[in-house]
Amino acid sequence: MSEQIILNADPRERTGSNKARVIRNIDGMVPAIIYGAEKESLNIKLRLNELTKASQDELFYTQVLLIKTGDIEEKVVLKELQKDPAKGKFLHADFLRVSSKTKLKVVIPVNFANEEDCDGVKNEGGVINKSIREIEILCSAGNIPESIEVDVINLALGSSIRLSELNLPEGSEIPGLDETTDQMIVSVNAPRAVVEEEPIIEEGEEAEGSEGESEGEEDASDNNSGEDSE
Repeated sequence: MSEQIILNADPRERTGSNKARVIRNIDGMVPAIIYGAEKESLNIKLRLNELTKASQDELFYTQVLLIKTGDIEEKVVLKELQKDPAKGKFLHADFLRVSSKTKLKVVIPVNFANEEDCDGVKNEGGVINKSIREIEILCSAGNIPESIEVDVINLALGSSIRLSELNLPEGSEIPGLDETTDQMIVSVNAPRAVVEEEPIIEEGEEAEGSEGESEGEEDASDNNSGEDSE
């Protein structure tokens, strides 16, 4: 399990668009808010360099984060991170408080294990086809997996693995999964046949070939004529 991402924050008394600009442009920080869990909302501001570094980690968008504001520690998940569409600067961040019992919908990446040793590839010459690379699951905030592992070592040629066959963490589920939404995740297919195309004869080449045949026919005709005259 990777280390938890920690963000340091300061209380934010100023609210409103004008004061938010001051926080961003003068303080060099990013205004944010923490809410939820039937507690009062907490207005904070985050250090831009810490937020920028954290946002480069994929886990920032899926895992439980820890925000420290003085002596106060809040376990949260990111709900929204607003950016300036033109400049890419962070404008505002929204965080939701969580507990170990909080249920969250999160998008988790899929990791495929033992691709090189896959039976259908190694022994039958097949090719792995990955249809899904990330999955939305519903799980407790205290048990969010970093990824979903799909082991393909025993996958034979012509076989596949579907969503309903995944081993999810205890207490986790795929929302709305039934027979109609049970998608294929990965399969092993036969390699596509390579069809060799016949060479294309240009019009000029075809004409030259026709002329050569005509000349040959005329020569043969002349020889036959000479034989007849004898």
